[in-house]
Formats: sequence, C-alpha cells, structure tokens
Amino acid sequence: MPSSRRGSGSVTLPTGQVLAIHTRTQDEEDLPHATKKTMADHLRKYESLFTLTPQRMRMIVEAFKDTLEAGLEKPKQTVPMIPTFVFGWPTGKETGDFLAVDLGGTNLRVCLVTLQGDGKFEITQSKYRLTEEQKQEDGQKLFDFCAECLKTFITTNLEEGTVKEGELLPLGFTFSYPCEQDKIDHGRLIRWTKGFGAPNTEGHDVADMFRASLKKHNVPAELTALINDTTGTLIASAYVNPATKIAVIFGTGCNAAYMERVGDIPKIKNLGIDDQADMAINCEWGAFDSFEHEHLPRTKYDQIIDEKSNKPGEQAFEKLISGRYLGEILRLVICELIDEGVLFLGQETYKIEIPYALDTAFLSLMESDPTEELLMIIGIFTHFFALETTLAERQFFRALAKHVGRRAARLSACGIAAIVSKMGYLEEGCAVGADGSLYNKYPGFADRVHEGLQDIFGDKGRNIVTYHAEDGSGVGSAIIAGMTKIRKEKGLYLNC
Repeated sequence: MPSSRRGSGSVTLPTGQVLAIHTRTQDEEDLPHATKKTMADHLRKYESLFTLTPQRMRMIVEAFKDTLEAGLEKPKQTVPMIPTFVFGWPTGKETGDFLAVDLGGTNLRVCLVTLQGDGKFEITQSKYRLTEEQKQEDGQKLFDFCAECLKTFITTNLEEGTVKEGELLPLGFTFSYPCEQDKIDHGRLIRWTKGFGAPNTEGHDVADMFRASLKKHNVPAELTALINDTTGTLIASAYVNPATKIAVIFGTGCNAAYMERVGDIPKIKNLGIDDQADMAINCEWGAFDSFEHEHLPRTKYDQIIDEKSNKPGEQAFEKLISGRYLGEILRLVICELIDEGVLFLGQETYKIEIPYALDTAFLSLMESDPTEELLMIIGIFTHFFALETTLAERQFFRALAKHVGRRAARLSACGIAAIVSKMGYLEEGCAVGADGSLYNKYPGFADRVHEGLQDIFGDKGRNIVTYHAEDGSGVGSAIIAGMTKIRKEKGLYLNC
C-alpha cells in the first residue's frame, strides 16, 4: 500500500504564488476547521487548568509570607530579600542634577534628572534597544555599551561647559537583577534574570565593572548608588504619594520592594545599624517556589517553558506571571491543539511553531476593545502567521488569553497580599505603586489584581489600592542618589 499523502504543505508556482495543499480521506469532514462545540469543549479543559480559587490563593499567600521571613532571617535564600541600604522615605527636599542609567530587560535608558524639591522634577531621557546577542555576550562588553551610550547622551544633551574640567556628575545606576549589597554603591550579581545570560558577570561586583567601563570611555560620571528599579519605584512613588508602602513591577520580569525595620532584618544585625531605622528591601520575589515547586499551580506548559529556559528550575513565580512568558504559554496550548489535529487543518503552521513567536503584546490585543478584538485576532494570525481563523477559533483564542492573563494577575495579587499581611497594612490600608508593561498595557490586569486581593482578604481587600507608579528607574534613581548624598553629608552610616 502506498504511503498516505494526508497532511498539509505548500508549493511555490512559477508565478511566485504559494499554493497551499491539504489532503484528506473520505472519512474527514468537508471543512478542515474546528467547530464551535469542539472549541468550547477544549476551552473548559483549559479554564480549569488556569483557574485559581480563593482558597488556593490564600495557601500561596501563607507560603509566600514564610518565604519572605526566611529571606530576612538568613542570607542565600531562594527569595533573597536584599537589603538595599536605602534608608527611610524621601523628604521631598532633595534637589540637584543627577544622571541615571537603567539597564532593563528590553531597553537601556539614560536620563538627566533635575530634582526641584516639593515633589517636582524635570527629566530628559534617551532609550537604546538591547539585542538578544548583547544579553548573552561577555558582561564587560555589556557595560562598555552602557558607558558608550551614556557618553553619547551627555555629549548630545548637556550644553558645552555644563560639566567642568575634571568634574564628575553623580550617577544612579538602576540594575534590576538580584544583587547582594553591603553598601549602596556596590553590588555582587547573584544571578541573571529576564533572559539575560552574559557570562563573567554572576558573582562579580557589577558596580565595579560599570566603573571600569566609565573610566575606559572617559565618561564624566561617578556611580554613587546602585539600585533596583523596584526600589527606585518605591522611593519615587512615595516622593509624590506618601501613602505608598509597597512598589511592584509587572513587566518583562516581576518584583516588589517595601520598607522594613532594620531590627526585623536579622541577617544584617552585625552591621550595627540602629534597630529603629527603616531600610528598603528588594524582595526579588520572582524566585518564589523555585527548585522545589511546592506551592505554585504549574501546568505542563509552564514546565515546558521552565525546562527550555536558560535557567531551568529558577524564577518559578516570574515564569508564571511576567510579560516575557504569557504569550509563550498561549502559543504552547495552540501548538498542542495543532498536533492533536484540532486547529488550522490544511494550513502551514511552521511560523507559529517557532518558540516565543507569539508575543505577550498579542495577548493584550486579543483582550482589547470587545468591538475590535476579534478583528485584531484575524489580523494577528493572518499578518504574522499566514493562518486563516474561524469565528469559533477566534472566540477560543480570546477566552484562552483571558484565562492566562487572569491567572497572572491573581498570582500577582498573592505576592502583594503576602507583604500586606506580613507588615499589617490591611486595616489602615495602603497604596501600592505599580509599574511595568504588563500592569500598564495589558487590558484589565490592574482590575484583576484588585479582584484577587478581595478574594484573598474579603471586603478589606479594597483597602489595598494599586496605582500607576512614578518613574523608579530614572527619577527614583536620582532621588536615592540625592538621599544618599544628604545622608553621607550628615555622617550617617558612612560604611553603607
């Protein structure tokens, strides 16, 4: 018997046109499309996989609280709870000109910030796109690139004579990756996150590496503070809204920062800092439930993402909620249905079978204005993947995107709830400064976080309100540099 010709493919004609081919037998349906009933049956299965009940959320919150406490107690914990040596809240009186460099997950941003006091500031900035190659090449080359961009920015944006001969402008370096710090202007990289893997950097003092690049390229800047973007967001948000107690980032990565009493950070007791002093803690909570995987509701799609990532086993919480991975979760479900013969029969699907081909931005479009979203889905699959979709399929994609996004938001609420519960903020309430592309651009994300907080705490969950945070990596970095300058001028904690 000759081999079956069943399947899909395409042929390029002499005219240059592409002819799609699908071969079927007499037993198959006339139209190679999934029916509305078929898609509804599958949707029920995925809905149960991605649904997070209030009871499960409360269990996650309790485990999260225990993990945060462990990170404060001892060094080298899964969630490191990093002391930042940023002491106390801003007064609003910080003034002066400061440079800020922000090495984020997608862009390098360079800023000139003028703090004017009374919660006012002026900022000039430029962005430089980071390539995937730059994220993986030698670490010192990455910092050389940062220094070159900063020098170009200074030359372009500062009038000649602004920087006097031999003068160095104060620089806050926003480096949003887990670092161990024992003073504010030094930090040893614990591990790369957000898809970075630059060798010869983990275990090294990244502040010293950047200083070497600044010196090599003759950049007139002095690194005075090494901060995390979440810590910067906490301080910048409190600068304009004193009700802020917590800052969170939901973007390419995820993180949180809050202010802790030094007496409740046992692992730094040996430094001799006043127990009553307040210090910002950079949680690095993306690592919650890493390695053991005991608490988070991981599906097989989450496990595939983890196993094929550059850091298997690590950043378990981040891989379920960050913008880097949500599109890939949806793509893996779609590919599973392609393999099962449910979707896109008779069509060439190789484009959507490429890992990370479905960006999280596509999910946000799928959940946009209800009158336009189904048209958006047509455009996404036609333009980017050359795939035709039926109405039933488009409705399925929209609903599936909603479930994936809702799970991410509700897990994010669990992290916020853990800090609120630990610090006793529930009764009096507090503001949570939130930033990141997922929070700012994903439709309904903030509302789902608030819904999750109410499912965890009941009606009192309404006391916890997230809002769009101030610019932490630029303005926050500058404020911290200003606060550090004032602190050291007063002779406080000079060795920190």
